[in-house]
Amino acid sequence: MPKLSPAEIEELLTERGHLARIATLKPDSAPSVVPVWFLYENGKIHITPRKHSEFGRNLRRDPRVAITIDEESGVYRKVLVEGRVEFLYEDGEDARWRDLYRRISCRYIDEASADHYISETIDQPRSLIAVDLAQAKVTTWRMPREGEPYTGIWAKRYYVEGSKMGKIAAAGGGPDRGDKLRVG
Repeated sequence: MPKLSPAEIEELLTERGHLARIATLKPDSAPSVVPVWFLYENGKIHITPRKHSEFGRNLRRDPRVAITIDEESGVYRKVLVEGRVEFLYEDGEDARWRDLYRRISCRYIDEASADHYISETIDQPRSLIAVDLAQAKVTTWRMPREGEPYTGIWAKRYYVEGSKMGKIAAAGGGPDRGDKLRVG
């Protein structure tokens, strides 16, 4: 299964419009997943839980987190991050990092709309959390590119022994085996 290079990870995480899905644990240990806006800067994924958000409360109790960022079309690039959040700013310290919050907003909406959104919600306290990718487990993958073995669409462990794709993958799944990905 093809992995993303560091440059490809950076490209995906800095492209406009991709949502992060953040998974936390509720008090009863049940999982909770929420789609959120984020900003990737200086090797960290930044997210802004509102004061009364469930995922913010969950993270105060247990800082372990899983985050996925992916694209729904194209080469289907995916980044999965498993780590711990750090609270950079507590609820109500928004004025200290409002410039970063504006950059987050501008990743999803135009500048005028971002300014309006911030001015209308300025009295709603948020905290700022971050996950440092250097301190986290990061898993990436994408669809095979043209000419790469088609068996790369899945990790080899997923192929059932003896199946068509299992045999190709077991034999090395090289382009000479007739399993090239056809693009277009």
